[in-house]
Amino acid sequence: MLKIALPNKGRLSEEVRELFNDAGLEVRARGERALTASLGGEFEAIFVRAQDIPEFVADGAAQAGVTGWDLVNEAGRELEPLMDLEFGRCRLVVAARDESGISRAEDVKDGMRVASCFPRLTQAFFQQRGQQVTVVPVSGAAEIAPHLGIADIVVDLTSTGSTLKMNGLREVATVLESSARLVACPRNGQEARRALEELTQALGSVLKARGQRYLMANVPKTSLEQVREVLPGLNGPTVVDVMNGGHFVAVHAVVSSRNLYRTVNALKALGGQGILVTRIERLMA
Repeated sequence: MLKIALPNKGRLSEEVRELFNDAGLEVRARGERALTASLGGEFEAIFVRAQDIPEFVADGAAQAGVTGWDLVNEAGRELEPLMDLEFGRCRLVVAARDESGISRAEDVKDGMRVASCFPRLTQAFFQQRGQQVTVVPVSGAAEIAPHLGIADIVVDLTSTGSTLKMNGLREVATVLESSARLVACPRNGQEARRALEELTQALGSVLKARGQRYLMANVPKTSLEQVREVLPGLNGPTVVDVMNGGHFVAVHAVVSSRNLYRTVNALKALGGQGILVTRIERLMA
């Protein structure tokens, strides 16, 4: 049974569990504090801190894991990236106090102190730019460091930037863009690779379905050419004869939920009737 390391708490843990459940790999734990859980079939989940997952996977304690790309890069371990799970998006940024006079990375002077929970990435970022800074490792709440005189600037995670602004800081450079990733141990054998490929396909089918809707409608045969323009779908709409439908045919297509309002109105304008829209659980390529 292959072990998949998953975050044990926080928003990332909730989204990961939802994704696996939607993919048919229900997380079946004995209790809220259980350290392991069955995922059905040939997978078992082990719950650990998100920052420890790169180490667990790289050392082979788990064949794969889900954690943030920022944590993967900070760990610096050899891992095989399998897929971007498209949630947990954030950025690792350089931020300075509004009154510091620092508005871009080039304004950071040699000798400045930089507080961060990501010392490795921070050091590498400034070294690549030829800037000599002193990194001050912190375990959390890096944004308070400049106000306490502990550091001149910070390198911290942000998604909207609101927390930085609330604490009188402004972004001056982006170090790394991050999201949740599925990563694997590079030493996995052939059977493990096969199973993980199937896992990747299952998770990918859920991600492809998100933001898509399945639309069905009866439309006049005389409007089919215009309907094809309204419903391009994945490979064009599927057209089916309607029993006793007269001059109507049924069209089926996968459409983007972002354009759904306009699509439905366009079909109505072409004489569409009996329009039905449903969610899609999984979408295989």
